[in-house]
Amino acid sequence: MDKLYLMTVFIAVAEEESFAGAARKLDMSPPAVTRAIASLEGRLGVKLLHRTTRYVRVTDAGQRYLDDARRIVMEVDEADEVAQGINAAPRGHLAVTAPVLFGKMFVLPGVIEFLQCYPEMQVSTVFLDRVVHLLEEGFDVGIRIGELPDSTMKAKHVGYVRRVVCASDSYLAKNGQPLLPAELIHHTVIAAGSVSPSIEWKFGTEKRASMVLVKPRLTVSNNDAAIEAAVQGFGITRLLSYQIGPHISTGKLKVILSEFEDDPIPVHVIHREGRYASGKVRSFVDLMTEKLKHDLEEIDTQCGDEG
Repeated sequence: MDKLYLMTVFIAVAEEESFAGAARKLDMSPPAVTRAIASLEGRLGVKLLHRTTRYVRVTDAGQRYLDDARRIVMEVDEADEVAQGINAAPRGHLAVTAPVLFGKMFVLPGVIEFLQCYPEMQVSTVFLDRVVHLLEEGFDVGIRIGELPDSTMKAKHVGYVRRVVCASDSYLAKNGQPLLPAELIHHTVIAAGSVSPSIEWKFGTEKRASMVLVKPRLTVSNNDAAIEAAVQGFGITRLLSYQIGPHISTGKLKVILSEFEDDPIPVHVIHREGRYASGKVRSFVDLMTEKLKHDLEEIDTQCGDEG
């Protein structure tokens, strides 16, 4: 059997963690998938997959082979695109990842615009609130909020988001507006994600940073719930600027203490670096870069301190 064909089947089984799932993904019969994996393991003389009745997992050797196989298949696809002409319309499949709320608010509209522009493209999106390793997890493009570690990824900087403190006008009218971060200890605080009885909020830039210990009266598991509680006038919360931008523009929330904010957080569009410039990746990255630059500038304007 062709080596590239066997690699493609192995990648599908590893990513789906299922022979049946890989068969559906590749439009093959399950016995054909089983034969392909048996042929690959026989040719290599190495066990690539652990199989039980409940799951399929890659072995240590399988994980190393998976990383190499993904790179090789990606480079072959990119070479095909170059041979077909860099001006050809993008076609094929892209896998894209981003943080959950950011993905829903900003990345998904860009994906839809991209698909409307290029009818021969298909896109899979996975929105996760954790650091995703593009190569290891099979993604082509990711949107990363935060400083980037040194890596082989190519990155385009598209803007910044800020950590902002906010509350509703109704809460501030009833309880007063804190003028200094230290005054937060006298206010009702809503926290998202932390289960500790107290948390530290950092204020000021890196060279002049200070910490304020706050004790949340309400702790919720996600940002949407924190936003809703703040909109209802229960208390003060701290979130990223993009998360509350729509509520600032409608007047449901108000940014406070902006002069004490810590350093802004960079946002990048990242993608895997290959030997060739992938037309579909390049087209998507270019579209998403311009869209996010515009969106983040708009959010920064919306979240200026009104007080």
